Amino acid sequence: MKNQAVNPYMPSWEYVPDGEPHVFGDRVYVYGSHDQFDGVSFCLLDYVCWSAPVDDLSDWRFEGTIYRRDQDPDGRPGMMNAMYAPDVCRGADGRYYLYYFLGYRGLICVAVCDTPAGKYEYYGHVKYADGTLLGKKDEPLQFDPGVFVDEDGKIYLYTGFGPVNYPRILLGGHKPSPHGAMGFELEPDMLTIKSGPAYIGVLGKTDGVGTPYEGHEFFEASSMRKFGGKYYFIYSAFGGHELCWAVSDKPLEGFRFGGTLVSNGDIGMPGVNDVAGALNVTGNTHGSVVEIGGKYYVFYHRHTNRHAFSRQACAEQIAFENGSFSQAEMTSCGLNGGPLKAEGEYGAYIACNLYSERGNYFSGVLKKGKGKRPYFTQSGKDREEAGDQYIANFCDGSTAGFKYFDFEGCNRVGVTMRGRAMGKMVVRDRRDGSPVAEIPVSCAQGTQTFYAPLHIEKGVKPLYFTFCGKGKPDFVSISLSTVSEQ
Repeated sequence: MKNQAVNPYMPSWEYVPDGEPHVFGDRVYVYGSHDQFDGVSFCLLDYVCWSAPVDDLSDWRFEGTIYRRDQDPDGRPGMMNAMYAPDVCRGADGRYYLYYFLGYRGLICVAVCDTPAGKYEYYGHVKYADGTLLGKKDEPLQFDPGVFVDEDGKIYLYTGFGPVNYPRILLGGHKPSPHGAMGFELEPDMLTIKSGPAYIGVLGKTDGVGTPYEGHEFFEASSMRKFGGKYYFIYSAFGGHELCWAVSDKPLEGFRFGGTLVSNGDIGMPGVNDVAGALNVTGNTHGSVVEIGGKYYVFYHRHTNRHAFSRQACAEQIAFENGSFSQAEMTSCGLNGGPLKAEGEYGAYIACNLYSERGNYFSGVLKKGKGKRPYFTQSGKDREEAGDQYIANFCDGSTAGFKYFDFEGCNRVGVTMRGRAMGKMVVRDRRDGSPVAEIPVSCAQGTQTFYAPLHIEKGVKPLYFTFCGKGKPDFVSISLSTVSEQ
């Protein structure tokens, strides 16, 4: 790799949730929604694309805006006309088709382009053979389309939205799909439904009780992949914080629950059982899995800025063995292929765990947690350069965890803080471990860096930083170095 890869893997000023990764040629492309930093709702901006060489997942390139909301005939301004999570496939004609959901009209829209990340043009709406638009019949709301082209050339579309007791007015008058995910086969024109809808066996809240899906029922974020001849349906579970998977021998039926791929609060990892005890602020997540060079990666998003409207793209390598995935933990090194070097300066924003003594919360439409909980944020407004993301409100009892570093000789650790603070930063190499450093902090104004000796054994380890003291400083960065003993 040219550089080290960290999470979030896009620049700290970029907010692209709902990432669908696809390999086309020698690059991996990520298609997602586009949040406005500190926006008032989800997905307010036009679609952009980022890509990286398959042999260097640190080298992400901004491909620019690939599709604008005003290109859709109904793409009027306003938060009720946001463009939600898209997906892309390559058609039999060699062109690339982008499927998306606009506002809450209940329609699945399609745009097309000659290249994976060029300028897409509006193509049409998914429709039945008689010309009736999908979503116009008295049927469940079509949402978060996932599209999949099989090896035999057959084209499949997956949709669904599974809340319980949502007022229909909030869904544009449509009803949810409590029975789970729906699937369709499309004609070669990429628009016309050949068969469907069919409930594929990924159960929603209504039918999941007493089945392996219980506690992990389908909510949204349909995505299909195929590995080893089997079909893997990836979705966001009803609890919101986790991506789950189900598997079948057929694309439109018989899916069996598999497990959790990743939780954006590490819920399900050892000792982490619920939202209050989550190791990061939780919230909705959406993403998928891609195979690159014989390795598998799960793409998802995290929440920042104390609400659900500033989400960032993250990714982890995930174990896949004998046809099953094991849950991946959140890390700071993500796509790096291994731990980060225990040397140099790292922005505090790459912390993969962030929590307080008060526990954590599930982010929503209103800002939460300012009192005594830390949070990721940035100065200024939404922008496309000069990222300065940091952890705000790092008050007494706040903890930021960074996973993982490769330690060999490193003997000094530093923290850069901003604002008023008096106390110490306690550093551990595991969440419940003994301190490996205690850094005195005395910050009256401006930005200052404080250092202390680091006593840590050789090997791959995390670092957890806990502030003990007075004040609500910004946590800007950490630094690791080796200094000669005097």
